[in-house]
Amino acid sequence: MMSQRRLILSFLILTLIFWVWFFSPPASFPIGETITISQGRTIAAVARDLAARRIIRWPLAFRAVLTLRPGPGFVVAGDYYFVKPSNVWETAARLGRGDYGLAPIKVTFPEGASVREMASILEAALPDFDAAEFITAALPREGYLFPDTYFFQSSVGETEVISRLSDNFQAKIKSFQPAIARSGRTLGQIIIMASLVEEEARLDEARRTIAGILWKRLDQGMPLQVDAVFPYIAGKNTFELDHRDLATSSPYNTYRLRGLPVGPITNPGLEAVSAVLNPIETEYWYYLSDRYGQTHYAINFDAHRSNKAKYLP
Repeated sequence: MMSQRRLILSFLILTLIFWVWFFSPPASFPIGETITISQGRTIAAVARDLAARRIIRWPLAFRAVLTLRPGPGFVVAGDYYFVKPSNVWETAARLGRGDYGLAPIKVTFPEGASVREMASILEAALPDFDAAEFITAALPREGYLFPDTYFFQSSVGETEVISRLSDNFQAKIKSFQPAIARSGRTLGQIIIMASLVEEEARLDEARRTIAGILWKRLDQGMPLQVDAVFPYIAGKNTFELDHRDLATSSPYNTYRLRGLPVGPITNPGLEAVSAVLNPIETEYWYYLSDRYGQTHYAINFDAHRSNKAKYLP
């Protein structure tokens, strides 16, 4: 009887030792290091990576725990910081719920930021961000990447950033869908016009008044003659333009071509979208902004030319 008890006790002790050894963190656990789990890695590949970095002892143990524990049986990509050793249960739980152990990086895009401006902001904030790849991938989405404050992990990729900004745009624009339908304009037309108005004025009343002028010009088949396209085309502001710039051959040149530009020139905010959906109808056909941001309106070209002589150098 005593021998049987000793046998059972020995078995339990050996089982406990094996259990602790199999599931406990390695003695050389990399305390204070950051481990990156790349997007699209399989569970088996992640387990091998963790074992190679000495986060876990056995890939099989990690895969078993991830399968058996409550919750989704997958890992969340990102950077994980380990301030102390964690066993395979804790590690699987953290990776399964995206508990990075790192403070995300705050990134703010101002209203009216273009894709290229967004790329510069991201490159400055995120250590390994590829601005060139972002520009290439994001330019087709110009105008539809919502300018807002975001929190990203340091290893975030270009595709994920674009997806986050695009999803946010879709969520924000929903409240405007009834107004867009009533306007008789397409979403594309609204966003292009909002991108122009975003750059032409900062105050709500001025934006709505300018929107009214531009819609009126568009409907009458007049050139829009919006100077704000030239920073997008050539990096020049209103006060740097000359006749050669105005003659530039570009699908965004609203002096040479009638109608809206081929696409948005910025990613407009909600106020600019609201302004073009709620334009103020006036008798004005022309406007200009002086160096102080004050907008001056004119009923005809002669009055506009007088304003240019008076308010522009």
